[in-house]
Amino acid sequence: MDARKAPNVVIIGLGYVGLTLSVALARRGVQVYGIEKRADVVEKTNAGVPHFAEVGLQAALADVVKKGRFVASTTTHDVPRAEYYIITVGTPLYPGSHEPRLDMIEEATREVAEHFTEGATVILRSTVRIGTTTGVVKPILDRTGTPYHLAMCPERTLEGDAMRELINLPQIVGGETPDASDAAAALFSRLTHTIVRVASPETAEMIKLVDNTSRDVHFAFANEVARACDALGINANDVIRYGKLGYTRTNVAAPGLVGGPCLEKDPHILLSSVSGQGVNLEITAASRLVNERQPAETVGSLVERLRARRAGPFKAVVAGLAFKGRPETDDLRGSMSLHVIREMMATEQFSEIRVYDGVVPMDHIRAISSGLTPYGNLAAACEGADVLVIANNHPEYSKIDLETIIGTMSDDAFVYDYWNNLSEMPAEVLENRYVTVGNLVGKFQ
Repeated sequence: MDARKAPNVVIIGLGYVGLTLSVALARRGVQVYGIEKRADVVEKTNAGVPHFAEVGLQAALADVVKKGRFVASTTTHDVPRAEYYIITVGTPLYPGSHEPRLDMIEEATREVAEHFTEGATVILRSTVRIGTTTGVVKPILDRTGTPYHLAMCPERTLEGDAMRELINLPQIVGGETPDASDAAAALFSRLTHTIVRVASPETAEMIKLVDNTSRDVHFAFANEVARACDALGINANDVIRYGKLGYTRTNVAAPGLVGGPCLEKDPHILLSSVSGQGVNLEITAASRLVNERQPAETVGSLVERLRARRAGPFKAVVAGLAFKGRPETDDLRGSMSLHVIREMMATEQFSEIRVYDGVVPMDHIRAISSGLTPYGNLAAACEGADVLVIANNHPEYSKIDLETIIGTMSDDAFVYDYWNNLSEMPAEVLENRYVTVGNLVGKFQ
């Protein structure tokens, strides 16, 4: 690739989506300018240090910064005009509501409108309610009177594997016009050879929402299976594992906590998108309900198991605070582990809740709540505890020496594992000391 012919690209928002995309494009010879309001993030980025954990990002960021291919700033006033502007800001839900916020999209679009010149291509990459590209972004840009191209190209990478997936996943391109699709495809073809052109920005918006909602539904059914098996005294792990063994028409997921920055909100954004159209998406709504109430249900069961063994209050350890563990991440956004902790605190049955995560920075852990005791070592955290709650699937949890850990805990202590990290161990090791969602291994005395 001839770097001299590469375009300038301005990316608004240097969170997980914006920073990884910026680095991936810069590695392909594109000159990238990243805009981020958080001055500390800009400072770290320009020093070649990512502000979150992502496999392969550290070295790649340092390289493109050193070569001058990627420069971060707090404002577009400091960067040259560009051929492309990509909006990657967050779209969280309003607190206490399931409605997505638009203010950050609107603010980013206004910043683009003040900076872009004739013929520029504006790409929305954030996850949004259907119609946002043409109903929110377009009117703001149109008011400038400057001709431009507009497209929606949703981000679909797996957090923790984004640097690889950005060059391997098909890129969805939904242009407002054929020329807009051509322009967006020309940029993303520098990353991947597979460009999927769809009929409209709305189609592209819907693809992203459907991708994540389908996963939410898939996991919700697994949690329904676990609830049914718990009620009937059946081992859900056996039902799911052996029911699909050699039987390709069944592929039930393992039950567990379902959240994160996408799954906790994208189904709600889909529901919001059709709420004014007289359509009720029953399966989508029910799946979210199942997954959102799981922390309260499982903590209730956990406390019952503890009280059946002895009187409280109890000392608990919660290991795994990031929303997932594979690929590894330090992201606490949408983490259901935090919901589990809140439910545990609400029971008032715990005299101490110790927390541990070997990937999340300790200052982030301390910021969760003053009512928690953070530990930098899992073995130390478990000493004298009554229960170890494993709340994500970081690889280290599948390597735990269960007998050694249990040996340091109180009499009749046990492990409650949301992610089946140890369920492959021999039954005699797990007997009476290991519980998973929908899977009581052995009998409690």
